Amino acid sequence: MSRRTLFALLVGLVFSGLTALAHHSVAATYDVDHKITLIGKVTQVEWKNPHVFYFIDVTDTSGKLTNWAIEASTPNQLYRAGWRKDNLKIGDAVTLAGSSPARNGSPKASGGTLTLTDGRKVFTGSPGSDQ
Repeated sequence: MSRRTLFALLVGLVFSGLTALAHHSVAATYDVDHKITLIGKVTQVEWKNPHVFYFIDVTDTSGKLTNWAIEASTPNQLYRAGWRKDNLKIGDAVTLAGSSPARNGSPKASGGTLTLTDGRKVFTGSPGSDQ
């Protein structure tokens, strides 16, 4: 085996290993056994790979306002499920039910069913449903 071939194989192995590390386990980041419901207003939408993120301001029972980051499925999966980039607009009042909160207690959640302003319910998927 030539040095050039050996080098190409080693480079290929390194890059293939990096892609395997890039995808994360949902269960490691989110408590998939605990489901929460969030009601609030959309503050930001990031429709990009590898996962769509949207952010909602949620006021808790004590009146404290917290901005939650919601990790949804991939843009392609959401599009096939009927979502479009313009379904969520800044300021829209939404309800997210059945979402899994972050294990570390940060205001971050994954998946769930989102009720849009027009009353339509859409499954946001979860990063785990991509695997």
